[in-house]
Amino acid sequence: MNTLPRRCLIAPSLLAGNHARLADSALRAQRAGADWLHVDVMDGHFVPNLTFGPETVAALSREPGFTLPMDVHLMLDNPSRHVEAFLKAGSAGITVHVEPNDDIEGCLDKIRKAGARSGLALNPATPLEAVWEWLPMCDLVLCMTVNPGFGGQAFQPEVLQKVRELDEIRRRQGMHFLIEVDGGVDESNAALCWDAGVDVLVAGTSLYRQHDMAAAVDRMRRSWRNATKLAEDSRQTL
Repeated sequence: MNTLPRRCLIAPSLLAGNHARLADSALRAQRAGADWLHVDVMDGHFVPNLTFGPETVAALSREPGFTLPMDVHLMLDNPSRHVEAFLKAGSAGITVHVEPNDDIEGCLDKIRKAGARSGLALNPATPLEAVWEWLPMCDLVLCMTVNPGFGGQAFQPEVLQKVRELDEIRRRQGMHFLIEVDGGVDESNAALCWDAGVDVLVAGTSLYRQHDMAAAVDRMRRSWRNATKLAEDSRQTL
């Protein structure tokens, strides 16, 4: 079994920011010390909400002083028709869902060939087996911890069992994809996520509602250090 280095990345979700001042919200995440900016793209079909398009990503990529990599999450019925536009707009990584009847392999291949991070997402009710065949093409796997479509939903802790199984698969196979969770993530469950094998926390409402986002990001990072130390101590006592 290969032991892979743990990662600790925090990606505030722009969906929870001020939609009248998106650039300010993006810069706020950067000043808080976040690693990525998570950009949720919803089409009103795959999920019932409508959000951002490639023009939003392009505008943020041109914003003076903004340098955070944009982690773009496409919640679309037909992501294959839109991947290229989001790549040209400046996405550092693009995640598509496994559920739509679309060219998933083609999407992942196009993202990787463009030099961006390829991601595959699955909803809480979707079994892990649905992504197995594409894992070798993934740089990231996103396990949704809420049903996608709206921010502010309650975290579904049962999804962490799926995360544990996914972490075991990548260790056993020597794979290096990141594991990300999105939905209801906050300081109360961050340590549980890290302990299960998560590398990337997407947090929207729980970060943007804070007066001091930097302090909240730091507390999430400290929870990772604590979870890592507990895991190391546990292994040493075995």
